[in-house]
Amino acid sequence: MMNTKKFDWKQNLPVIIFITFILWFLLAFIINPVWSVLVDAFTSDAGLDFSAVSNIFGSDRALNAIKNSFILAFTLTVTCNIVGIFAVFVTEYFDLKGSWLLSLGYNTVLIFGGLIINNGYILTYGETGFITSFLMNIFPNMDPEWFQGYGAVLFVMTIGCTNIHMMFLRNAVKGLDYNIVEAAQNLGSSQWEILRKVVLPSLKPMLLTLIIMTFQTGLGAMSAPLMVGGRDFQTISPLILTFAGRPGSRDLAAVLSLLLGVFQIILLVVISANERRGNYMSISKTKTRLKKAKITSPVANVVVHVLAWGLWLLYVIPFLLVVVLSFMDFEAIRQNIISFANFTVENYASILSDTASYQPFVTSVIFSAIASVLAVIFMTLVARLLFQFKENRFVQSLEMPFFIPWLLPALLMALGLILAYDQPSFLLFGNTTIGKLWVLPLAYMIVMLPSTLRYIKASYYSFDSNLEEASQILGASGVRTFFKVIIPALLPTILALIAINFNGKLDDYDLSAFLYQPSAPTLGIVIRSNSDPQAAVDAKAINLVYSVILMAINAVVIYFVYGSGGEQVSKLWKRRKFVSK
Repeated sequence: MMNTKKFDWKQNLPVIIFITFILWFLLAFIINPVWSVLVDAFTSDAGLDFSAVSNIFGSDRALNAIKNSFILAFTLTVTCNIVGIFAVFVTEYFDLKGSWLLSLGYNTVLIFGGLIINNGYILTYGETGFITSFLMNIFPNMDPEWFQGYGAVLFVMTIGCTNIHMMFLRNAVKGLDYNIVEAAQNLGSSQWEILRKVVLPSLKPMLLTLIIMTFQTGLGAMSAPLMVGGRDFQTISPLILTFAGRPGSRDLAAVLSLLLGVFQIILLVVISANERRGNYMSISKTKTRLKKAKITSPVANVVVHVLAWGLWLLYVIPFLLVVVLSFMDFEAIRQNIISFANFTVENYASILSDTASYQPFVTSVIFSAIASVLAVIFMTLVARLLFQFKENRFVQSLEMPFFIPWLLPALLMALGLILAYDQPSFLLFGNTTIGKLWVLPLAYMIVMLPSTLRYIKASYYSFDSNLEEASQILGASGVRTFFKVIIPALLPTILALIAINFNGKLDDYDLSAFLYQPSAPTLGIVIRSNSDPQAAVDAKAINLVYSVILMAINAVVIYFVYGSGGEQVSKLWKRRKFVSK
């Protein structure tokens, strides 16, 4: 077996250089920014100063934002999980008529998410939206601004956040062992008893994970409260953005960011403790593929079908409107008319030929691509280091700081980069982050690191080390073994992470709102600006085209992550491996 206990510092100069780089990176871009937020929040020229804390808790505006964030987080956890679980079960567990079409509609949220789903629901239900205009023709006295506030935010996020259910819970349900369901049926259990006592307990670990993810999403919500929250529903994250934009109130932004981070850490601790105490049903080693269950009760069957197709409409209508309206001329968009007579591709032609229109898209693509590729390369090398020296305590201690951005909100990391380096710093070799284009892709990369490292490490440790030893015995160098043996084994995970990271930041607004430069606005900034109800018709048309192009890119990403695209790339890499010398 390969000896991983001893570390010969003299013969590992490249490793020492890499470890030095890791230490500098952690200090400069993770530890120091967080420390700067702490210093700004609790110190002043006179020393320790907790006035910012008292100002926060003495401010009705801040307290309302905190209260609203918790209300949204708790209610979103309930509504989103109910809708998400229902959507997964009616397509993967129960045998419904047209389930393939239901699944297609529910899965639109995988490509129609983030900022563009907020924009899509504004185009549908907003002040000048398609549905609102239709309803006002029937009810002239209706308030055109009805789709605002807490209810609108909760509605949009309930639908939009079910993407995690369609990605994770769906696979968990499809992976259920039919043997345990069949055993319960043979014992005379009803469908409801099987669902409640057998199926759901088997999914408990996944359901706890979904609770964490939806609560964190609701607590740190930014784009939905900004776009559809209106004047009366403000949450923590938009308030942090407001305070951070004022140099005199950045200490208040720092305190709110820390509070947001503390709340999320407490949630993770509580859920993790509960998860450790839980007893989860084991499944047999030899699985039988799950067979869809027919709903035996005629009344329940009708009710479930009606609810399933009603929910399908809520998913599909905004999606289809965005796609169809993107091919309508300005007059049709202004009047919310859909007609073959108004069909045009001029919207796409003008955007793709106008530098000012496509520049934000190019900027976002470049920034997201750089961040996603660098994050995966960096974490692949870190995972390699951790694996190669897995019994060296110092090397292993380098892992934990990379998970700090996972425990703290992204807004805190962005604020930390501003506070830590608003003046030239020796950690940045005399540079500052103010006015620099590179700071935004850097921030994207930082928040990608925790999940990227976790997935790559999991893939790395499932790798058969005997293959590496065999390569070395045959005389291959460490570098050649890494590229010819290890990378091909990790390639599916690497490609998937690059695609997911790229997709996740392509229409980012949260970090962009803090760190973008006016000379190079990102797609998220432009979409947010163009989504204002009072925006010009051409701005709405631009948003529509942006949304469709983003959905097309997202669809390609899904193909590579969940389809056969990644497998084809892996085959090409392996073929290249055998051909190259």
